[in-house]
Amino acid sequence: MPIPKILVLPGSTRAGSHNVRLAALAAKELTLLDVDVTRISLADYPLPLYEADLDARTGQPANALTLKQMIMAHQGIFIASPEYSASVTPILKNAIDWVSRVRERGDPTYAAFKGRAFAIASASPGRAGGLRSLMALRQILELGCGALVIPEQLAIPRADSAFDEMDNIADTGVANLFRAQLERLVEMSRLMAHGA
Repeated sequence: MPIPKILVLPGSTRAGSHNVRLAALAAKELTLLDVDVTRISLADYPLPLYEADLDARTGQPANALTLKQMIMAHQGIFIASPEYSASVTPILKNAIDWVSRVRERGDPTYAAFKGRAFAIASASPGRAGGLRSLMALRQILELGCGALVIPEQLAIPRADSAFDEMDNIADTGVANLFRAQLERLVEMSRLMAHGA
């Protein structure tokens, strides 16, 4: 069976972000599950604010095409999403909006979101752990883009004390839930790779 490729990205570029930390941990844990892991930062792919007239006037930015191709080269996508105003971060939503508009070689609508599995998690200092961002992100990906988002998701509360000195999740129960989520993502990604 082919080795699946999984892309890991945090929906934040903020220095000291809990979700950048969570994405790094996901990449480490996924590597232990014998998959091909790529971790990126949206800071490396700056994009203008999506606006349809700008798209029509200037065309799709090169970074939007690069992100779309990168997503399409992977069978699994892990997103660590912070919560801003009970939703996803502007940088993450903007990246999704641009990628959803990129067309090449007669691709169908939302091509980058089809035929791959997505997993979502969040870490937040609040008591809900960023759960509202996950609800919003699931809606954007599933209803907006037609993506397959696995049911397992994780919202880690009190994130400022959730990680130990080795950047692992300190609570054993939460750490086990996180590993189970990643194992499910790998399982679904293997199925996607097998069907490719």
